[in-house]
Amino acid sequence: MQEFDVVIIGSGMGGLVCGNLLSQEGLRVCVLEKNRQFGGCLQTFVRNRIIFDSGVHYIGGLEKGQNLYQILKYMGVMEKLKLEKLDRDSFDKIIIDNDSIEYPFAQGYENFVKQLSVYFPGEEKAIQKYCDAMKEICSKFPLYNLTINGSLEEKFDTMNIGAMDFIETLTPNVKLQEILAGNNLLYAGCQETPFYIHALIVNSYIESSYKCINGGSQLAKIMVQNIRANGGEIVRNCEVKKIHADGDKAVYVETVKGEKILAKNFISNVHPAKTLEMIDSSHIRNAYRKRLKELKNTVSSFCVHIVLKEKSLKYFNNNFYYFKQGQVWTIADYTQDNWPLGYALFFTHSSEAKDWADSMTIFSYMRYEEMEPWKDTFNTVSDPGDRGNGYEDFKKRKAEKLMDVVEERFPGIKDCVESYYTTTPLSYRDYIGTDDGSLYGISRDYRDSLKTFISSRTKLKNLFLTGQNLNVHGILGTAIGGLLTCILLLGDDKIVERIRNA
Repeated sequence: MQEFDVVIIGSGMGGLVCGNLLSQEGLRVCVLEKNRQFGGCLQTFVRNRIIFDSGVHYIGGLEKGQNLYQILKYMGVMEKLKLEKLDRDSFDKIIIDNDSIEYPFAQGYENFVKQLSVYFPGEEKAIQKYCDAMKEICSKFPLYNLTINGSLEEKFDTMNIGAMDFIETLTPNVKLQEILAGNNLLYAGCQETPFYIHALIVNSYIESSYKCINGGSQLAKIMVQNIRANGGEIVRNCEVKKIHADGDKAVYVETVKGEKILAKNFISNVHPAKTLEMIDSSHIRNAYRKRLKELKNTVSSFCVHIVLKEKSLKYFNNNFYYFKQGQVWTIADYTQDNWPLGYALFFTHSSEAKDWADSMTIFSYMRYEEMEPWKDTFNTVSDPGDRGNGYEDFKKRKAEKLMDVVEERFPGIKDCVESYYTTTPLSYRDYIGTDDGSLYGISRDYRDSLKTFISSRTKLKNLFLTGQNLNVHGILGTAIGGLLTCILLLGDDKIVERIRNA
């Protein structure tokens, strides 16, 4: 039986950050990944020689000195990334049906206020107040600012403010309220979403917005290389089925192939409820298991990944977020007749002809309940399965309907389509490992914020949790969550100062 200092279950962003940081600290690390490809939502796939991202279409906080930059710099990742900055004056454009204006979200707070105020004359104070509130909220989260100083009480106080409610207090202008929430597909924003979730995520993109050239999987590849260079091991096609404990400590993990791997410490990047299902220990109370199992997850998605005809569509160096008027906080509450109530568009360009787009991804919500007829099927590259003709017909109908809605706003765009491919909640379920294909894990509710608060510690002294379900999702949120997990495992927060000064 092999033995390591740390075994990490799952190679999503949180797991890889933990593996990278802990192996830098001299610990012998082993990362176990059930899929053929590492990276969780960092995974990419190729169709017609075009690379598509499965989940990471752009990243914030990457200017020198900003939080994610410093973390990646410290890990030896930043200098190896191939990046392209999105439009400084409009990294995102917010569009509403029956309104021809494309409302810009600009990089840099001063520029953000300047660009958006053009379309809302007389509302500059409200927009500035929104920006000030975002920065104030972000200042309450120490690790987000790469410090260890701060009051937990201050942090928890911010968790009880609703994003929708707060934005509505800024101005009576309903359209401005909707625009300020316009890119909330980034965090599955709904009427219950806390303002701190909105602030921590949107702030990072206002600070700086970049996309990864040739896909976000390069992040995973670089971290995998670093872990191996630091003496760690990473094993793919290796699914953990059980975490064996003795008393109040985990002792080893058992894979579906029957292999047993011992370690002094364990980190699970798997959904907390799924992690607990792997453990048979009286130290994990049934009430705690039940609470985690019953927590609501965020909605899933349906995506159309489009290969464009050569030089048929000019490249957009920004993303588009669309929603139907009055529906910005209720996009997930669609009916079969009015779907989709919103979508996002992401583009890539050819390396040979940067003025032309070579692909487009249309992203919209889809609830897992629509997968009911095929819920007992399973299909990944490593473990292929056939969901049947009914599933293929369903995807085609949905894809055509989604493209028709985009065509209404971007006339002629369907003529640019060479071919398209789709992903559904089942794709996310099978590859990422959540029961319902949830996009961003556990849903947060400002009305009972502590109910969805999950510690990185568990009742097993040497088992820790990481990943998007714990703090804030996204590349930045899971990176900071991974840092927190490492601090707790090491019992030392000096690493924070080293990252800040990297």
